[in-house]
Amino acid sequence: MVGMGLGLGLDLGTRPSLAIRPRGSPELLLQAELIFRGDKTNEGVLIRAAGLPWLAIVEELGRDPNFLFRFVQEPRKFEEFIAACYEKAGFDEVTLTPQKGDKGRDVIAVKRGHGSIRILEQTKAYKPGHRVTHDDVRGMLGALMIDDGASKGIITTTSEFQPGILKPSSEFARFMPHRLELKNGPATLDWVNSLAAKR
Repeated sequence: MVGMGLGLGLDLGTRPSLAIRPRGSPELLLQAELIFRGDKTNEGVLIRAAGLPWLAIVEELGRDPNFLFRFVQEPRKFEEFIAACYEKAGFDEVTLTPQKGDKGRDVIAVKRGHGSIRILEQTKAYKPGHRVTHDDVRGMLGALMIDDGASKGIITTTSEFQPGILKPSSEFARFMPHRLELKNGPATLDWVNSLAAKR
């Protein structure tokens, strides 16, 4: 467990929550929430802000990209981490959906105004070698079809996609990149690093 006592005198609603052990470093226990929850909606709970552990995870990912696979043991924490990434990216409204009955959406991110967008995000915290399947991608397209306000669907994974999914000749090619985006582990790290560079 990554030993990171926050010790900043902040009341962050702390509780031991995500145990992750980066290779070659001491245990780190993330004692605070990755996100601060706001009001409940009919789709889930709004995210008010990313917690301090988000930054610590980003820094650890910069040192050790394999740290991303630590989320395999805590897939809900991966959902929270990705929700925090959308909040850090400046989305106006970020919703973390319930663990059950999420209708194929783990996070819903909305930007309002000119060029407004509503993203449906599905996260897949998989170990190396466990790939996101064709049926998973079809499921995301189905979620897009039943959500009238959705602009785009994104699947973000710690791992990879099955062979053929990302090929220009695949059944999904006509949806990418404007209606469907697929982020494997390296693309996820690139996105996280780009957010870290803006802070």
